[in-house]
Formats: sequence, structure tokens, C-alpha cells
Amino acid sequence: MSICTPQLSKSLLIHEAKPYKLLKEENAMDWKQQLITTGEELKAYMPMTDEEQMMFEDITIKHPFCTTKYYLSLINQDDANDPIRKMQIPSFGEKSEEGAFDTSGESENTKMQGLQHKYRTTALLLATNSCAMYCRHCFRKRLVGLSNQEVLSNLENALSYIKAHKEINNVLITGGDAFFLPTEILEVFMEKFSQVDHLNYIRFGTRLPVVLPDRIIQDERLVKALKTYSKKKQIYVVTQFNHPRELTTKAAAGIQTLKDAGIIVNNQTVLLKGVNDEPEVLAQLMKDLVKHGVNPYYLFQCRPVKGVKHSFQLPFVKGVKVVEEAKKYLSGHAKRFKFVMSHKTGKIEILGEFDKRILFKYHQAPKQSDMGTIFSVKVTEKQGWLDDDFTLDNEDLKKIG
Repeated sequence: MSICTPQLSKSLLIHEAKPYKLLKEENAMDWKQQLITTGEELKAYMPMTDEEQMMFEDITIKHPFCTTKYYLSLINQDDANDPIRKMQIPSFGEKSEEGAFDTSGESENTKMQGLQHKYRTTALLLATNSCAMYCRHCFRKRLVGLSNQEVLSNLENALSYIKAHKEINNVLITGGDAFFLPTEILEVFMEKFSQVDHLNYIRFGTRLPVVLPDRIIQDERLVKALKTYSKKKQIYVVTQFNHPRELTTKAAAGIQTLKDAGIIVNNQTVLLKGVNDEPEVLAQLMKDLVKHGVNPYYLFQCRPVKGVKHSFQLPFVKGVKVVEEAKKYLSGHAKRFKFVMSHKTGKIEILGEFDKRILFKYHQAPKQSDMGTIFSVKVTEKQGWLDDDFTLDNEDLKKIG
């Protein structure tokens, strides 16, 4: 379809005409019994040919599989290209060696195991390498479900570092999925960091409101802890809804539970080929987020990670057209997100296309002198990232401000 022609996509027609519901017994299931981790378990919910089974086993040796019965129920089984399926079921594209494993310079900004300090005011903690659902587009494929060598091993050391760096005004606890940790561990994080005077707020990165909302709805102890500590320090939950069909009645209930506990819910969407790369799909997602009181925060350019780039990344040229066309459908609240690229040199906003060049702006950067700098780059039709050795002194770059 033409990017410039407003019309309903197939995926949205399915969303409107055929909502998916869990079986009654699964809807009431304890959240801890929701996980599906093997091909044999998956076959009970999704038929696979022998060839598909062999491919599944081959891929998951290198890139583990985990999902939930709830999230599986959102798949349209009649659509081989269903976007919900694409985000959770392994596919042949994961065998591609295009790209790299650390595309944002996380290793360069690690101050101790599990603690990153790339941007002046933010400390990032990798608290776990586990998730309830291993996204096939995950930018931490090198780590998630595989290795705990980058995961926080000593909270007290991390706490001492943060206390010693008073420029840090917030901490992001992520992974993996922070809310996949036991509630008692989450309580320790909240207790410790709520006592640090120079921290203004605490963030948790989680996709459980999307893939396993019962984790939030059913855990009264977690909700009570969030309510208690959000009165001491503002707590944000940063989640990742990528498609309108993920915003089910159950997901909305999970969001409302967080809001009732005093939590502010922000959303970071990843622009994904075959998932949300049609303007009306992206626009519907943003409208539905605002409808449920979730703030659209960032729209991330998909990172060129091995096993991800081939299947999910859009070129800059197409990405900016999708974003600008989607914004035509949106009010101010729904289009306040920033389209960004989490590059090794900083968080770079992708402003749009002008005179066959892409306009960029440094939204965040380790180098304070880069902050706010606007520049343009002449890119190829297929280019979806800036090279690792990119600098503001590149010959093909025009520095604007």
C-alpha cells in the first residue's frame, strides 16, 4: 500500500473485527503457570510442521524461546504474517549474521557489572537476564536468556556508585524484564533507592503489562509496595506496546492497576518491519495508549542487532515517512513521542527528510558539547543506522546547529 494513502491495514481490520479472547480457564490461571518455553509446549497452542519444528530447535539453541499463554492467544492463527506472531515466534531471519550484538555501546559505558552510566543524570541497572517473553527483536540478544555475566551482582556497590555521583537524578532498573524478578527483590530496590536524596524518581523497564498483565493484576504484594514507595519517590514504569492488538482489556486492567498505585506509565515503541510500519497501525497504537492513560515516550529505530536487523529494521527513508504520515492522524498528546536512535554516540532524534538528506538531533549524549546539535546525513535507500565510527566531523555530514 502507499504510505501516503490513508486506509485500514489488514492487521487493523483483524483487530476491529475479530478480537481474541483467552479460554476461561486460562484467563483465571495463576501468572506463574503462564510460561511456554519449549517447542513441545508450543505445539499444543500452535501447530508446527516437522520442518518448522527443526528450525525452531535450531534457532533456540542460540536464541532461547519463552512466551506466555496469554500472549500466544493474541495471535491470529489464520495469518502467517501476523505481527503478534512475528514478535514472539522464532523465524529463519534470526540466523542472519548482519549487524552486531552491542549496537549502543553498552560495554563502553559499564562502570561495574550490571551498572551503566552513559548519560549524566541516569544510572541504568541490568537487574536480570530473564523475561516472561523473549522478544525476537530484542536488542540485548547477546544477554537475555543466555548469560548473567552482565547482570548486577552486588547492589550495595551499585548503590555506593550512585550515591557518590550526585549528578544522577534517576535510576532505570531493567534487564531482561525488571518485573519478572521476585516481588521481594523489587521491594529491596525500591527501599534502597527511595532513600537516596538526590534521586528524583525511579524507573522500572518491563514488558509484563503487554505479555503477562496478570503478574501485576494478581500480585497484591507488588501493588502494595508500588503504592507505598511511589509516595516517597515518583516511580515510573516504562513498557513497550508495539501494536494496537496488544492493548487488550486485560492489558488495560494491568495499566489501571499501576496507575491506581500512583505509578506513571510511559511507553517506548520500537518501529518494526511487518509489525507497526504502516502509518495507520502506528497511529492507532499511539491513540490507544493515550486513551488508556499511557504516555507515548520514544519510538525507537530498530537497532542493527545480529538476528534482528534482517527481519525487523526499516531504512531511515521509509521510517521517517511512516512516522510523519502517522502523525497526521494524531492529536498533540498522541504525537509527543520522539523518533530516536540509541546510537553508541548518544540518543539521536530522527527529525525527518529534507533535500534527500535525513535530519538528526542529539537528544542525549555522553559528550555535553554534542547535546542539541542538529545535523544532516545523505543516506542510501537501504540505510537504517549510522556507522559505529560516525562523528560530527564526517565529510558527508552537514552540521546545522
